[in-house]
Amino acid sequence: MVLASGAAGLIDAIVGGGGLIVLPSLFGLFPGVTPATLLGTNKAASVWGTAWSAWQYTRRVTLPEGRLAVATLLAALGSLAGAWLATRVPASQFRAALPLVLSAVWLYTWWRKDLGQHHAPHLSARDEGLRAAALGAVIGLYDGIFGPGTGSFFIFGVVRLLRWDFVHASAAAKRMNFATNVAALSVFIPQGHVIWALALPMAVANVAGSTLGTRLALKHGTGFVRAAFLVVVGALVSKTAWDAWLR
Repeated sequence: MVLASGAAGLIDAIVGGGGLIVLPSLFGLFPGVTPATLLGTNKAASVWGTAWSAWQYTRRVTLPEGRLAVATLLAALGSLAGAWLATRVPASQFRAALPLVLSAVWLYTWWRKDLGQHHAPHLSARDEGLRAAALGAVIGLYDGIFGPGTGSFFIFGVVRLLRWDFVHASAAAKRMNFATNVAALSVFIPQGHVIWALALPMAVANVAGSTLGTRLALKHGTGFVRAAFLVVVGALVSKTAWDAWLR
């Protein structure tokens, strides 16, 4: 789990999707543990790497603080509601739909060669804030209930809806993802849905992987992040399809 968490931190810092490395490992190694506890353990480990990555991006990438603050708040509230639902409703129904959604994201990104290559915000402050807020609320709800691929969905949504480049989108995604993790943990921790003896060493590995991933993204820029996004989402399509339909 430490190795899986380190790899997840590296990938998550660049393009998101780290949960699809960690969660299958947790579910495979601990089949007798309730899903809510495994989700809580994953978030208790990954929140540190996400926070560290968000801080590193903040030092190098300028973001519209006010508009992003509203989106981040709504993402947290959505995740709070989703985590509450996750303790009561099985997330199995999401598994069948996830490969289809990820496939659509991959195909659109591949087809639009210019997508996310240039940072070209085109909306008024009000319209951009509204789109970002809606995006935060919807994906935040998904993250609280199930979670895998949340970072990738945040990045794609920001690139597509706001016309930011991949580096700025990754920076924004880290902030919103940190907020969704903290909100979900505020539900999971009081209900005892975290295995701390496992989460803490995983957290150390996640921060190490996140540090390397963020540096790679900032060093190599938008083209590298777009290529990594296509590779990772393509792998996620295969993995989620296998888990949902074939296994």
